[in-house]
Amino acid sequence: MPTSGELLIEGKKIEGPYTGSGIVFQKDLLLPWRTALENVLVQAEARGFDPKAYTDRAQELLKLVNLQDFANFYPHELSGGMRQRVSICRSLLHDPKLVLMDEPFAALDAITRDQLAIDFDKFVQAGQRTVVFITHNMDEAVFLGDRVMVMTPRPGLIADVIEIDLPRPRPLSIRDTPQFTHYTAQVRALFMKHGIFQTH
Repeated sequence: MPTSGELLIEGKKIEGPYTGSGIVFQKDLLLPWRTALENVLVQAEARGFDPKAYTDRAQELLKLVNLQDFANFYPHELSGGMRQRVSICRSLLHDPKLVLMDEPFAALDAITRDQLAIDFDKFVQAGQRTVVFITHNMDEAVFLGDRVMVMTPRPGLIADVIEIDLPRPRPLSIRDTPQFTHYTAQVRALFMKHGIFQTH
């Protein structure tokens, strides 16, 4: 039980499991015996829905992340970035208004990570949804976020909330602007203040 406070989603108090969200983990967790399309449809099956009724939506989501030509490929035939895109599509199949992403790009190479960052706007804006995105990367937090919540070390508390006023869609070149570096400097200053970075 919580020691204090309460959690509300759309005005409703959460007191047990909440099944209305989509979740993207650090690892893609795809089923190796199923194709990309079939892996996306796992979401429908797990919720007791008819997968056939969701096939068109699954294909639309794969197209959204440029994987329409890989729908019938198996996970071992896909790159790490492709597999993670499939897992993102899977999380969006039931059109959740809340998506929880736990360092979903952490295991990817820098170029693939940048490409998924560019794609991020597409799948967020496509459904006008809220995304809670956990990352240890300051540039990634500022590039992707509208609000960056910086947390302290143990115990994990919110040290500050930084509102990111940068236009969307965001090209990678925005990282070279004074506005962008101003925000990353704010995050870095909070890390220093709370001992996340050790200077000696």
